[in-house]
Amino acid sequence: LDNRERSRPITNIRIVLVGAKGSGKTSALNTILGRDSTQPLRRTAQCQVGEGVVFGRQLTVVDTPGWWMNYFCEESTIFDQRELVVSLSRCPPGPHVFLLVIRVDRAFTETYRRAAQQHLQLISEHIWGRVIVLFGFGDWLGGTTTEQYIESVGEPLRWLLERCGNRYHILNNKTKGDGFQVRDLIGKIEEMLTGGNSYQYYEIERNVMEQLEVKMRGEKERAKERLMKKEKQRQMARSQLGELTTVKSDKHCQHDAVSLI
Repeated sequence: LDNRERSRPITNIRIVLVGAKGSGKTSALNTILGRDSTQPLRRTAQCQVGEGVVFGRQLTVVDTPGWWMNYFCEESTIFDQRELVVSLSRCPPGPHVFLLVIRVDRAFTETYRRAAQQHLQLISEHIWGRVIVLFGFGDWLGGTTTEQYIESVGEPLRWLLERCGNRYHILNNKTKGDGFQVRDLIGKIEEMLTGGNSYQYYEIERNVMEQLEVKMRGEKERAKERLMKKEKQRQMARSQLGELTTVKSDKHCQHDAVSLI
């Protein structure tokens, strides 16, 4: 963490969106930045950065590749793990807040909670003071309030909310032209930034990045070995096919020779 921005007024906010695959991170980015989201959304394979001025604040929003909801950290690919950590460098000098996107139309199990916890703590063990839970697909709740929804869900989600200091916000991605929900979200982010944590931002922890780079190099070496092995198998198959063709050709020639006699 860095506190060099402690005395500066909040004119720009740098946000990183994290969450499981299909949780609605890209939709949240479009809603926050007021973008037209009529285009079909694709899976985010690597970090994407969006920028815009919203309610007088310069926002930088980073979308990250998600994890499978029931996959723990070690089951995610090294590439996805690295992209998650590298997301901090996509909004230099570092993000002010992490929005953990969770969709309200799916049950939030203990497995999902552990997956979220492990992936967030891959970035930093101390990340929780900078996390706000962002509930996506809010239209699914209908007349149910966010508080009623939280009361009705199980312990895993309540544990996660407590870990985040009970900071949460609900986003209805289908609401067109409604800036109130985004304005309220910005207000909650600013309240967090001007609170006990002051106006600090996160930087990549060097040891985490070094460990991932070692794993990445190992994965690349293994991929290279697999490629070489496949190529060797192809060459052997071609060679065997060539020998088989030669044998057949020789037999054919011998048959022709016998016919001529």
